[in-house]
Amino acid sequence: MNPLRKIRDSQILLAFLISLTVCLSVLSLRNIGWLQFLELSAYDLYLKRKVDKMPADPRITVIKITESDIQKLGQWPISDAVMAEMLSNILDQRPAIVGLDIYRDLSVPPGKKELTALFSRHDIITVRKIGDETHAGIAQPYMVRNPETNGFNDVPVDPDGVIRRGLLFMGDNETVHSSFSLLLALYYLDRRGIAAEPDAVNPDHIRLGGTTFVPLKSNDGGYINIDARGYQYLVDFRGWPFESFSLSEVLERKIPEGALKDRIVIIGVTAESLKDFFFTPLSKDLSSDALVYGVELHGLLVSQLLRSALQGERPLAPVREVYEWAWIWMWGLTGALLGLRLRSLLNFFLFLSVGIASLILITYYTFMGGWWIPVAPTAISGMASAAFVTAYMSYREKKERGMLMQIFSKHVSKDVAEAIWQQRDMFMDSGRPMSQKVIATVLFTDLKGFTSISERLDPQSLMDWLNEYMEAMAQVIERCGGVINKYIGDSIMVTFGIPVARKTEAEVSADAVDAVNCALEMGEELRKLHSVWEKRNLHTVHMRVGIFTGPLVAGCLGSEQRMEYTVIGDTVNVASRLESFRKDDTALSAGDSPCRILIGESTLNHIGSRFKTERIGEVPLKGKEEKVGVYKVTGHADAS
Repeated sequence: MNPLRKIRDSQILLAFLISLTVCLSVLSLRNIGWLQFLELSAYDLYLKRKVDKMPADPRITVIKITESDIQKLGQWPISDAVMAEMLSNILDQRPAIVGLDIYRDLSVPPGKKELTALFSRHDIITVRKIGDETHAGIAQPYMVRNPETNGFNDVPVDPDGVIRRGLLFMGDNETVHSSFSLLLALYYLDRRGIAAEPDAVNPDHIRLGGTTFVPLKSNDGGYINIDARGYQYLVDFRGWPFESFSLSEVLERKIPEGALKDRIVIIGVTAESLKDFFFTPLSKDLSSDALVYGVELHGLLVSQLLRSALQGERPLAPVREVYEWAWIWMWGLTGALLGLRLRSLLNFFLFLSVGIASLILITYYTFMGGWWIPVAPTAISGMASAAFVTAYMSYREKKERGMLMQIFSKHVSKDVAEAIWQQRDMFMDSGRPMSQKVIATVLFTDLKGFTSISERLDPQSLMDWLNEYMEAMAQVIERCGGVINKYIGDSIMVTFGIPVARKTEAEVSADAVDAVNCALEMGEELRKLHSVWEKRNLHTVHMRVGIFTGPLVAGCLGSEQRMEYTVIGDTVNVASRLESFRKDDTALSAGDSPCRILIGESTLNHIGSRFKTERIGEVPLKGKEEKVGVYKVTGHADAS
């Protein structure tokens, strides 16, 4: 076969090209953000399972300003005096550090003097808002004298309104600011000798205790072109809910003695009217269930930073983008290769179920191990590749089946044709019937005196007469297992031993026996036709048969538009010459039988003593240099 055609028809190359095309298409859809929603949905499902396995962090306590607290005080914002009293009562319990997640850029009298004095004596971490193009910033609290105790509480929000990322640092036009949660964590860790420092391998990365934080990029994980400004990381949302007390409990000193000692205390608002809450992966369908208030969100961020520094827990890490591409294409190629064998809709859906289940298990356990591997584009790549290859192979099989049926159904029974289709790998090569060397038996027939009969009958009568003869002979041939290769006028060429190649000597011998049996039965069928024709005053004829067993090449000749299955080789020529050997010699007539049967010595060797034969001798045949042993078959060996 032409090497270029082999390449074109290669199933492996087909799978490779389809999977590559699908992968590039999926990556294109992914790069314009169409798959981000699916990927983030899978991320949220995995994260919920991971969060369920983590107990609350005992190092953090939350002080909540509830709707009931505001109603008791009768005002919002709370006054400086109330804030000073609240902070004083908390500090009396000697917490490790206090964080105030309440904006205070303006004083709320009375109590300014007391609040300012309190901040001059204690380090309290406060918040500011840097803002962006759509939200104005809010300055640091007026009473703060040390800028290093003030951090921003801005958090990046994903396009679907969900918080999944945290910030360590963020810059405005003038300077770089630390986040509120980072400052709280650093003040707590400072007593343990841990500080933020450059990573030894990559100084651009921040190392906190035993963990290096690698900043999130705009296309990491399932994200596409997100705003990755600042130093971002993925939030794990573990260690929640925290122990909490209300503002009223603080002011009324109802908090148990020592409950806040050495704790990180974060003060914030949970009143529903102030709407300081966020949707997270823990939220259910963006409803009010499992909403995280701002003060709790900062507690979650602090908890994660402490676990990273003290316990070595690194944030969830996306794999490098080039590895993501390879991962997506690998699944696409796997799906395409399996698609080569998915011959039915049932197999396709079985693969679909097993493949998706396997992908979910792999990505889930790698997620639990700290790696974010794409799910949605990978699943689409694998399914689409399998679907396209399966569809193509189904189309190709339909075309090949049509070709095989067109070629063989004319020559063999429907059952044999179906068997050929089931064993099509033996007959097809790159979508085209392939040639094969076989040992087979060829049978030729011809009618004696047909020319004179054709001169006496009109064309239609001649055609009707000949069709009646051919129909009767075809039934005998099919019954005996022969394959009609072609009709040549009044002649028939029949083969035994194709298209399924024989593998043993016994099978070749069985074909030779079937061929001789077929010739004898054709003679008996012709005798029956004589009786019918004589009653209708039609002409009768005699038939000559030549049979020879030997090597052949079986295959298709012609173009894809017009193709014929045939056999070629010296065996065909010898069988044809045996049929026409001394065709007018009355000494070789069939006696009282209307059919003369001549076979070659090779056929005789295969049929053994099953038939009565008469040796004609070693004779030269037309076109043959070597002589051929010729024998006449007169009947079955057990016939009287």
